[in-house]
Amino acid sequence: MPETRIDLRSDTVTKPTAAMREAIANAEVGDDMSGEDPTVNRLEAMAAEMFGKEAAVFACSGTQSNQMGLRSHCSPGDELLINETGHIANFEAGGPAVLSGVTVRTIVAADGKLDIADLEGKIRADNQHLCVTRLVCVENTTNSGGGKVYSLDHLERVSAWVRDHDLKFHMDGARFFNAAIAGGYTAGDVGPLMDTISICLSKGLGCPMGSLLVGSREEVASARRSRKLFGGALRQAGIVAAAAIHAFENHIDRLAEDHTNAKAFANAIAEIDGVCIDPNEIETNLVFFDIAAELGNASQLVALLKQKGVIMGAAGPQRLRACTHLDVDQSDVLQAAGVLQDCIAEGFAELVGPSTGPYARG
Repeated sequence: MPETRIDLRSDTVTKPTAAMREAIANAEVGDDMSGEDPTVNRLEAMAAEMFGKEAAVFACSGTQSNQMGLRSHCSPGDELLINETGHIANFEAGGPAVLSGVTVRTIVAADGKLDIADLEGKIRADNQHLCVTRLVCVENTTNSGGGKVYSLDHLERVSAWVRDHDLKFHMDGARFFNAAIAGGYTAGDVGPLMDTISICLSKGLGCPMGSLLVGSREEVASARRSRKLFGGALRQAGIVAAAAIHAFENHIDRLAEDHTNAKAFANAIAEIDGVCIDPNEIETNLVFFDIAAELGNASQLVALLKQKGVIMGAAGPQRLRACTHLDVDQSDVLQAAGVLQDCIAEGFAELVGPSTGPYARG
């Protein structure tokens, strides 16, 4: 492996900054499961106030907080509606069914963003033969949908439709603050539109772990019981909650840099023969692009890139994903684009031979 290593697999690879490590080291802690960790309590209060919700609960991961949220809304035998590319439907190990007995009904929608036209006619009839449609889930930003952002108007009209049909509304906000920065709105704008929102701390915000679920007191109390059931009740969790507080205070506005770097990378690779991408479609820190089939497949290209010190993920047979984050700057992404160009020019398929591998997810 070369000394230079540019990791564009995901924003989950970020390391805590020196200032974040200092906050971790100095954190005041207590027993969180007993409600006695002052730093966790402060973080939860901050999140609830930020989103205009009554309460929040700290969780180990985004998957856990998503599953806590949907369990707070659904009973066994209920169903949720979600776009076919949604993380909850694809990358949470069947959690809705395994943990809560909930059916996942997937819907095809452009860019991974559900709209009223996609939802109309999908609510099950009141019939003993059918499961009960209970919950609508949206993902903001969309992951496999291309890092796309729901506008505030879009969320408002879907929220109104959900309310009119007496359903519950959950947002997988794994990259919520990327969406807010790109979409020009705030947590306080979106909070009232949703019943629950899951906010991942270990992606663009750069924390070592953790997620939050915000909602009403009743929903969060239910979610806290689920956290215990799922094995996520914590003790001296203030050491990681302190990282999140630091991120809330220092790392939200800087997400715009990641978006700028993603666009710079997209513009650079758009000039490479055999790469298919429209840089104008890049909205946040996720860059999906395709390579011509005659060149080879995505897994082969990923393998040679890794040999040359650039790490990306295959997102399909011909599709790759790159993700910008706190630990890469514009010079890194431009260097990565140059390495990509070299790999294609060298004939990567012949150099690495047959190759397949897992597709990008986080």
